[in-house]
Amino acid sequence: MRKGIIPAILLAGFIVGSLDILLAFLSAYLQRGTTPDKVLRYIASGVFDKKAFAASNTSMIAWGLFFHYVIALGFTMIFFFIFPRIKWMAANKVITGILFGIAVWATMHFIVVPLSHTPGGGKFQLANMLKSIAILVIAIGLPLSYFANRFYSIRHIVDVNRNKPPL
Repeated sequence: MRKGIIPAILLAGFIVGSLDILLAFLSAYLQRGTTPDKVLRYIASGVFDKKAFAASNTSMIAWGLFFHYVIALGFTMIFFFIFPRIKWMAANKVITGILFGIAVWATMHFIVVPLSHTPGGGKFQLANMLKSIAILVIAIGLPLSYFANRFYSIRHIVDVNRNKPPL
């Protein structure tokens, strides 16, 4: 990998993870009055099952935050890996961000959550699905498209000036 890509991925992962969790906290509170600690316990329940909801087990809040950032970092790494390899992504940054946000939602909804111990979400509601997708597009897809484009554009300019291929 290129020099400097690790710090770029870590920073972008931290920013998108923070945006995503803040929007998740806000959405959960506005929709159901759910507090941030319960959101983080829900995330932790993916691994720890019902133990995550025990009031005495406050470490689950930290575990939930940890798992959230690990997932955000994973999606960030994937995005930074595919961005320079699919040429149209740099030319269509907004569409790329929207599509990646939808892909993150689909991955979480159809793969990660069903394979985890998190409790079921109840019956399907189109409004909730669209809200969840919007959060992921705004908090993850669009920012990652911006960060990766900026990282690789700067790298390309530097590499061209040194007469090296960008990848």
